[in-house]
Amino acid sequence: MSVRGRCAKVLPSELNKVCPERGDDPATHPRKMSDFEVVPNLQQSSSSVSKSRRKAHFPTGSNEKENLISWIPENIRKKECTYFVESSQTSDSGRIVCECGYLREQHLDDGAKPPIFLGKEWDPSRHIQEMPTDAFGDIRFTGLGQKTGKYVRVSSDTPPRVIYHLMTQHWGLDAPNLLISVTGGAKNFIMKPRLKNIFRQGLVKVAQTTGAWIITGGSHAGVMKQVGEAVRDFILSCSHKEGEIVTIGIATWGTVYNRESLVCPMGGFPAEYVLDEENQGSLSCLDSNHSHFILVDDGTHGRYGVEIPLRTKLEKFISEQTKVKGGVAIKIPIVCVVLEGGPGTLDTIYNAITNGTPCVIVEGSGRVADVIAQVANLPVSKITIALIQQKLSVLFHDTYELFTEGKLVEWTKKIQDIVRSRQLLTIFREGKYGQQDVDVAILQALFKASRNQDHFGRENWDHQLKLAVAWNRVDIARSEIFTDDHDWKPTDLHPVMAAALISNKPEFVKLFLEQGVRLKDFVTWDTLVYLYDNLAPSCLFHSKLQKVLLEEREHTAGSKMPRLQLHHVSQVLRELLGCSTQPLYPKPKHTERPRLSIPVPHIKLNVQGSSLRSLYKRSAGRVTFTMDPVRDLLIWAVVQNRKELAEIIWAQSQDCMAAALACSKILKELAKEEEDTDTTDDMLALAEQFEHKAIGVFTDCYRKDEERAQKLLTRVSEAWGKTTCLQLALEAKNMNFVSHGGVQAFLTKVWWGKLCVDNGLWRVITCMLFFPLLYTNLIIFREKRLQPMGCLTRLRAFFTAPVVIFLMNILSYFTFLLLFAYVLMVDFQPTPSWREYLIYFWLFSLVCEETRQLLYDPDGLGLVKMASLYFKDFWNKLDICAILVFIAGLTCRLIPSTLYPGRIILSLAFIIFCLRLMHIFTVSKTLGPKIIIVKRMMKDVFFFLFLLAVWVVSFGVAKQAILIHNEERVEWLFRGVVYHSYLTIFGQIPSYIDGVNFNIDQCSPNGTDPYKPKCPETNADNKKPIFPEWLTVILLCLYLLFTNILLLNLLIAMFNYTFQQVQEHTDQIWKFQRHDLIEEYHGRPPAPPPLILLNHLQLLVRRGLLRRPATHHKLKEKLEKNEEAALLSWEMFLKENYLQHQQCQEKQNTEQMIRDIAQRVDVLAELLDLDRVKRTGVVEQRLGSLEDQVHQSAQALRWMMQALRGNGFSSGEDLPAVGSSRALDFKEADLEGKAEERRPPYHVLARNLLYPGSHTLRFPVPDEKVPWEVDFPLYDPPAYSADHKDMAVQDPFSLSLESLLKINYNTMDGLIDRQSFHGLYAVRDGLPLNPMGRTGLRGRGRLHCFGPNHALHPVVTRWRRNLDGSIIRKSLKKTLEVLVAQYPLSDVWALPGGSLEPGETLPLKLKWILRREFWPQFQNLLKQGTEVHKGYLDDPRNTDNAWVETVAVSVHFDNQNDVEMKRLNSFLQGCDPELCIRWQVLDKRIPLHANHKELLHKVSTLLGAYY
Repeated sequence: MSVRGRCAKVLPSELNKVCPERGDDPATHPRKMSDFEVVPNLQQSSSSVSKSRRKAHFPTGSNEKENLISWIPENIRKKECTYFVESSQTSDSGRIVCECGYLREQHLDDGAKPPIFLGKEWDPSRHIQEMPTDAFGDIRFTGLGQKTGKYVRVSSDTPPRVIYHLMTQHWGLDAPNLLISVTGGAKNFIMKPRLKNIFRQGLVKVAQTTGAWIITGGSHAGVMKQVGEAVRDFILSCSHKEGEIVTIGIATWGTVYNRESLVCPMGGFPAEYVLDEENQGSLSCLDSNHSHFILVDDGTHGRYGVEIPLRTKLEKFISEQTKVKGGVAIKIPIVCVVLEGGPGTLDTIYNAITNGTPCVIVEGSGRVADVIAQVANLPVSKITIALIQQKLSVLFHDTYELFTEGKLVEWTKKIQDIVRSRQLLTIFREGKYGQQDVDVAILQALFKASRNQDHFGRENWDHQLKLAVAWNRVDIARSEIFTDDHDWKPTDLHPVMAAALISNKPEFVKLFLEQGVRLKDFVTWDTLVYLYDNLAPSCLFHSKLQKVLLEEREHTAGSKMPRLQLHHVSQVLRELLGCSTQPLYPKPKHTERPRLSIPVPHIKLNVQGSSLRSLYKRSAGRVTFTMDPVRDLLIWAVVQNRKELAEIIWAQSQDCMAAALACSKILKELAKEEEDTDTTDDMLALAEQFEHKAIGVFTDCYRKDEERAQKLLTRVSEAWGKTTCLQLALEAKNMNFVSHGGVQAFLTKVWWGKLCVDNGLWRVITCMLFFPLLYTNLIIFREKRLQPMGCLTRLRAFFTAPVVIFLMNILSYFTFLLLFAYVLMVDFQPTPSWREYLIYFWLFSLVCEETRQLLYDPDGLGLVKMASLYFKDFWNKLDICAILVFIAGLTCRLIPSTLYPGRIILSLAFIIFCLRLMHIFTVSKTLGPKIIIVKRMMKDVFFFLFLLAVWVVSFGVAKQAILIHNEERVEWLFRGVVYHSYLTIFGQIPSYIDGVNFNIDQCSPNGTDPYKPKCPETNADNKKPIFPEWLTVILLCLYLLFTNILLLNLLIAMFNYTFQQVQEHTDQIWKFQRHDLIEEYHGRPPAPPPLILLNHLQLLVRRGLLRRPATHHKLKEKLEKNEEAALLSWEMFLKENYLQHQQCQEKQNTEQMIRDIAQRVDVLAELLDLDRVKRTGVVEQRLGSLEDQVHQSAQALRWMMQALRGNGFSSGEDLPAVGSSRALDFKEADLEGKAEERRPPYHVLARNLLYPGSHTLRFPVPDEKVPWEVDFPLYDPPAYSADHKDMAVQDPFSLSLESLLKINYNTMDGLIDRQSFHGLYAVRDGLPLNPMGRTGLRGRGRLHCFGPNHALHPVVTRWRRNLDGSIIRKSLKKTLEVLVAQYPLSDVWALPGGSLEPGETLPLKLKWILRREFWPQFQNLLKQGTEVHKGYLDDPRNTDNAWVETVAVSVHFDNQNDVEMKRLNSFLQGCDPELCIRWQVLDKRIPLHANHKELLHKVSTLLGAYY
């Protein structure tokens, strides 16, 4: 027997073994749970557990552990038996135990003393007290690896909100999207292997895909063990991230074996638990595969089922919570999954159905599950006591003798009520079509329950869709929601579209787009702000936005963070896209835009308190739509690195090539700043994918039409900041795109200007030198208007071609360099010659051209932006450097005293000007790539010099210190340390480094000769050096070894690697960099320096004097709107072709084909596995068809025999039995009940087991035992009569015969009308009998009078109309609106009527909603109305002796201008503010009382309206 863990009785040594971290347990006074109802620390502790840590449940951090240790004892209690009362039963070992089940020594010290209440009965309310719990923390299962979970011991009276707070705030669990309560057999049972696998796979799949919590009994037996093993198998087959499934076990503390190891007042972190099934006896072990345990304690030992009430309350509490995720607020749905089970399981199912919880029964698991599954499809009238008895005898053959007659009646009644709620009952059958997986059955059960739930309008469909989005089950949404049963308007999907975007559920986004959501209507200004408000905090773009907002707050000196606006987003995007783009979202003139918030009931979608649905419920004039909604959504997805979303949205884009290139640019820029390596790799991979998409679309365009494709390159895209595709590709360094043949052909076309690209270079040079040759056929032009020989524009077209400008600039530059070299070497006089002045003039023209390039700003970017763009170019930096050095040399040259230094500086400038020649060679396909390799190798040399400097300096300093004493001359120190050491690498070894070649004449002994180094240390006669030659030689050898052999070879290897790496992409790099040269000469003035000054003078006159705008020489083209629209449509058409081609290629891909084949094989194997079940089903169908035929034949024969007998052809013998009665009974029992069940012949609501407003339970009355004429010897209903203290008139509270004899039945009894609409009713023992039969309860219940309680229910209706006044129809029938009310303290809506007070003509509830002055007119309306019902009303308050009878009158307003209706509406507006009243569309799903809905059905039938 288990030893109960008590902190007061465990010795210190034993305590340390159990819980090494536990200290002394402070004295605690027993307190009741009521003292802790407030739970003061709930809010204080929530800050200690950040949401960022919630994914990592284990192990518990030190701060979290301390917080848990302080919070749990204050808020969570346990129960202890404080007095020992000897029980008649003994323990398993034969020892005396208390009534609580514990031994005497397991009680507290006070409880073990001689009891004060000796001889009295044991009372849990007095003998059990609450005190702080002593068992909580982490539980580790010994010998089972690292399986660790959380556990806590709680009192059975613990409020559910405290437990929920513990799980979400301290255990770090995210609120679930679904709650799966698994119930069933608590003992091990046998399931078919296939059914077991299907159940396990389906359960964990639905939990993993929807983010559900699974709640079980937590023990290592029965259905709990099945669930644990399912979770275990899933975790073993998945990665750690995928394998997180929350499995919560709620068990009874008093039935847990080895629970003493969990007792730890200061918390067990961890507590070691041994799973020992062999010695557990009647107790049970905890299941090691559950992640969390709630151990419910009621102070007893060995009593099962203690946890059921708390589990039910907790599940109900969780299901009432609202979870907001992705902007969508949903109430957490709950579903009950049943396997096998006994009487307790039946009660669980019944309570779940009663509370509106859908249940999934797994057929084939055994016992209760199979009983319900086998009768679920039968009409309720066919479910009889005999049938249930038959099923129990088969399925409960071991324990069938324990079922008494009363139990059979109770089971029959409960099963009838369960089956009656078919919308909440789902039977999972192996092999049933559409239900091959348990996960589908579970989700279908929830949707079926939701569809059949009463609702107003379209709330029900919204709720289903929100559930599907929260679960991320697009397959369920396709099969269960987007069906023909409901027509979805695109605008109805906007809120869930936003939720799917925020939650990163691309499949749902794709589904909504397929269902007709137009992004143009969806993406408004406010929606976009809402989406950016909900960026993931871990997103880099989010941090950049916060930085911008913080800078704005500091700039405005405000204390409050400014609200996010789109111009903030635009500011960050411009940093990412580059300065060449214009802002995508202009800054509004006013700081705050006017906003309209319209809250919509039942849909909670929101940030900062405003409803998201209100973003779309606006007038057309108030909604601000964006320029390009697809672009806006694409950017939002890309900045968060959401690949699937970005690809889906990009497929919707029109300007797709520019969009792909812009996304590539954004991702590459974000990747530079991203710290996480994996995220960086993902961003770069996605950027490369977008580049490939742009290349694919451009390739298709170029193949179709080269000219139009090239227009796409230079078209100014308004949506992307007035930039071009080519500019975006260059900004993003998309070398693959720029090196595309079509792009290069365009650049070549630009390079040759108006000349044909077929002209040879020698022809161009010849015509450039002898321009009259232009008027021959030597040069061919592309434009036909330039073909005539005498055309004067040929000359201009030739000399404005970029290739000609380039060649003339080369000629000019070479002339400049030759003249410069001549002046430096031959003609450099004290007074400058005319040649030198020509050089200065030439340089001045170069300076003017560089100034023009710096100030040239056709896009209006500003001087600062242009300067930053200018200095980004390496060749511009080199130009500025050469010019500055030249100016410095010129300044020195003009001063006579610094003439020679000036010549030296000018010589250096000449070197820089010569290096500038390399830029000219980049146009060459041969030399260009080599220059790129040289530039890369220069970087390698730069880093190599750092390594080399370490060896040079270290060897130089050591050599200088060893050889020479106190050299004070800095120049000679530099020579000895750096210069000589550097030259040593190349073989110039100093002669004095060893004593062999030392010569005293080559040095200065005292260091006084400025032209000689100081001599090394020598002996006294100054002949031989005294330094250690062996050391210097060793150092020299090591130095040469590492520098000459190691480092130089390393440099060669680096060069080789760089060459190999660049050589592979040299062609791409050259083609990419070729653009810069082409664009430069495309916008450069045609005249070469120094004649370019004429062009500069012309430009100055045009801009300065004539004020003419700058001419756009960049490769941009602004198209007309019609032309641009046609071009984009053509591009979009080819994009669709490209996507289709990509899909075909993926299907033809070998790997994809292998995956498809594998999937088909799996499907085939599944079909083969189901073949046996299907064949059985086919046989059953054939047998059923045969039985139908036999049954029909038997009926025909019976009719024939009866006809013959009626005509006198009968024999003396009895008629033979035609057809087996057993077969007929079997057929009736096996009918599937596909047709909708007719209205039940007996009252149903009046037989609900729990009487409303009380704790009284009715006696169970099955359908067959309802009539009083049917004998029911077991019938012994309880009595209940409520005392209405606020009512003046009510029948006696007691059922004494004396008080009952004063009542006159079947007549007017004073003011009380005791006459029934159904005629005379029977009276037995002074009590009237319900004319509709037994109800399971005696007395008058909550009704006021015995016998009939009369009521009046007016049904006020009008036609539902459009704005133009026309009547709305549905299914060709007119639709009605009915007046309904919601009274205080009621959660449901009802018809405006109720019980009639004695002597009154209008119900009190009707008077509440009407002003007094309108009562007479309403009575007139009732007189003019049509009576639709008069008689018994099936009401939950009815009893055997009191019931409700009502008169329902239809008051219909056929004309919308009816004066009486307008008066009624005016009086309704002035009714009691605590009441809610509304006109509601009438259909079968309207959420009213069930008996009121029957009245509405009669009214709709009367008026021929839709129901």
